[in-house]
Amino acid sequence: MGTSTDSAFDRETLRRGLEGGTPDLLMSLYADDAELRIVDRTAQPSHPKVLHGREEIGRMLEDVYSRDMTHRLEHCVIQGDEAAFSESCEYADGVRVLSESMLSLRDGKIAEQTLVQAWDE
Repeated sequence: MGTSTDSAFDRETLRRGLEGGTPDLLMSLYADDAELRIVDRTAQPSHPKVLHGREEIGRMLEDVYSRDMTHRLEHCVIQGDEAAFSESCEYADGVRVLSESMLSLRDGKIAEQTLVQAWDE
């Protein structure tokens, strides 16, 4: 993967995508062939949930953004063709979720993402 020089991926675009209330802008940040690996209580490291392509990722984001919850970008670091960010979420009933993501970027789009998340139980 070469170094990303496309300004399509930046902190403010990611913030607007995460906090926007719909998945549309966030979905546009993914490459068509992106891969998303999710690790959490139900999808543990030896068997992560893996989504392939923007269509599969989009279905998951549609589900997430259909819920009564807020999303907030806490921290974000972008360097060359890699990025990392922390996101905090809160459901209307007060349950909180924290996620950490590592990204590989290609042409300003997310090519690979590993997301580790935990929530109140």
